[in-house]
Amino acid sequence: MNEALIVIDSRELLERVFSFMIPFIRIGAFIAVLPLFGSQMVPVRVRLILTIVLTMIATPMIGLSIPPDISLATVLLVMQQILVGVSMAFMLVIFFHIFALAGQMLALQMGLGFASMIDPSNGVSVPIISQFYTILVGMLFLTFGGHLVAIEAIVESFRVIPVDAMWQFDQAASQLINAGSWMFAAALLMALPAVVAILIVNLAFGVMTRAAPQLNIFSLGFPFTLVFGLFIIWVSMQGFLVQYEQLSVEAFSRLRQLLLSS
Repeated sequence: MNEALIVIDSRELLERVFSFMIPFIRIGAFIAVLPLFGSQMVPVRVRLILTIVLTMIATPMIGLSIPPDISLATVLLVMQQILVGVSMAFMLVIFFHIFALAGQMLALQMGLGFASMIDPSNGVSVPIISQFYTILVGMLFLTFGGHLVAIEAIVESFRVIPVDAMWQFDQAASQLINAGSWMFAAALLMALPAVVAILIVNLAFGVMTRAAPQLNIFSLGFPFTLVFGLFIIWVSMQGFLVQYEQLSVEAFSRLRQLLLSS
């Protein structure tokens, strides 16, 4: 009885392992920093399984053939994959922080700056309004398929930025710096109507205190400002979806420019 022998070439096996590990590193770095998926609420095993599944799907589409070589060039190649994945995910982190920063501005004007809670996704203390906006944006991000667009972007990055190509990180760093300024400007524009409305209320209480010093107006000013701020947030919810749509389109557009900057 003849038995078929399976001959495994060690070099071919190493090439396949290298061809799998390089995309795995870039996708893993992307998932580790990506909002929602990279948070502390998601177990490490779940992120690892998701990275392996995405790599198994993307590797045949990429068609890499990397020679197994442990050298300085390979180390630099691995570091470049980490930079690409982290930079792409960081652009979406900036998008999420727009709403957290806007909520922090509102909380300070309303007098809720002291009312903070631990953000389970980042492990830091944030104002309650920022946490509300963060949860709302996370739900909208998943509802409208933002995570699917992000996964499509990381797979598409292997075509735009091939593994063996040199990535112009200085241009990408400039894009990230510009995105940081965009984050502060967008958060300010988002919170500006409510901030101005609360500022007018505070000015009115200041005028009343000046006109009638014997009345303790500021004892009523804090609860009234708090209630009025909550009312302004409730009214502004009508245009929240439009703001989210505009900012998400801008975020993914900046993500595309980040890839094309190479």
